[in-house]
Amino acid sequence: MEFERDTIISYDTVAEATLCQEETLESIVSDACPDILRIVDVCGQATLTGKQAREGAFQVSGAVRASILYQPEGGGGLRRMEVSLPFTCQGDAPGLTERGTVLASPRLRCAEARALNPRKVLLRVDLAVDVTACQPVERAVCVGAGGGEETVCQKKFQGEDYQLFAVQEKPFTFSDQVRLQSGGGEAPVLLAARIQPVCTESKLIGSKLIFKGVAELDLLLQETGGALTTSHESMPFSQIIEAAGAVEEGDCQVEVEVASFRCEPDPADGRELNVDLELLAQAQVRCRRPVTLLQDLYSTSHLMEVERENQSLCRLVEQSVRPQAVRELLETGEMVRSVVDARLALGQVRQSREGKELALTADAWITVLYLDENELVQCVRQSIPVTCRLECPEGARCSCFCACPGEVFAAPAAGGVEVRFTVEFHCLTTETTTVPAVTAAQLGETRNGGEGQRPSVVLRMPAPGEELWDIAKAHGATMEQILQANELEEEALPMGRMLLIPSTR
Repeated sequence: MEFERDTIISYDTVAEATLCQEETLESIVSDACPDILRIVDVCGQATLTGKQAREGAFQVSGAVRASILYQPEGGGGLRRMEVSLPFTCQGDAPGLTERGTVLASPRLRCAEARALNPRKVLLRVDLAVDVTACQPVERAVCVGAGGGEETVCQKKFQGEDYQLFAVQEKPFTFSDQVRLQSGGGEAPVLLAARIQPVCTESKLIGSKLIFKGVAELDLLLQETGGALTTSHESMPFSQIIEAAGAVEEGDCQVEVEVASFRCEPDPADGRELNVDLELLAQAQVRCRRPVTLLQDLYSTSHLMEVERENQSLCRLVEQSVRPQAVRELLETGEMVRSVVDARLALGQVRQSREGKELALTADAWITVLYLDENELVQCVRQSIPVTCRLECPEGARCSCFCACPGEVFAAPAAGGVEVRFTVEFHCLTTETTTVPAVTAAQLGETRNGGEGQRPSVVLRMPAPGEELWDIAKAHGATMEQILQANELEEEALPMGRMLLIPSTR
């Protein structure tokens, strides 16, 4: 028999994981820098330098650029020591090939350093790397039977498939100049800089994905005389990515990662900072698409051998953003005179089922720089678990990532520092169902071959749960003939009533 076939092109998510690991590095203080009296803090930036899809596995590489802030022997303000620490992580992804795409997002959860001696430092960083491995797939499906065989009856499934239809990425660069407004007189010293690119808007126009965002720049500065101040700048950007295969009604998710970052004072004017960024946009587009599947078929004149296999279809259950407000006291054991700076990093999202609900928990790693009662700069760190709950059907799959919109509020309080912030849980819940579909069929001998003449009509009672299609198929009649013979208008069979089933000869 001849079949009408269609091809469904999409991506399978073959791996979705958060890899957590620690890296350490010993480093020598530069000859131009004074000896270390005590280390105050470590400010770091994780960058993504490479990723690779392999047969059944993936690999991600990057680097942590750390600014170790320390108080030097002999007094004076804080000094900065720059250290770069490379990292590599890898994991299994069954079904991934070199044609696949690896999406990665490294985050620096925590960084600490201790002085081994006044000229040597041991740096330890705690990393979380979110990885999603996507493999392109093509599924050929039967949507109908052709060949001009008028005695063939077909049962078709009309539905919808919610799939990942486009995975694209685009590296891009941009530069900006930031004017420092703090204080007067001499330009402040740049102690640390952090950059966080955020996509704020994305939409599809034809085959083009247009997205906009801002690069949030946070600076820690030391004024003349030693006072510490902070500065925040938002640098806008916009880009276009080709997203062939997607439709304009698709759901877009764009994450922007830092590949390299440079922030240095302008040689001609110390109050002007030159910022150079290399960024990587990673986009996923999910779409709803109508699907037709040939579920079953039979001939009214011939027996038929039919081959089937289950086709998986995905349904969107829920897509939502769930903000969780957090308020916590970081105990310091001493009086806090004032807060200098506060920053937040998010760890992996853990999932656990509690009845009909799914509990999503992420660790928020908070770091606060403050002045104690002696006007010395101190640092306090703490990991705070943040939990979000949502209803999720058994067997459904929830994909979730977290973000922290806005700034972290921190203020002195009795016993330490009070912090307040919001964590957003971006949740995508889907459910997979299977539909049996025809893959091949072959006509056999005639229905009455070797059995003599078939009766022209059969009288029988439908079995519980039996459908009109099953009865028509079993007796080689069409559903229309059975409906007409029993003066029925709907396919729903009446209970407790005998049916007349005509036979096609």
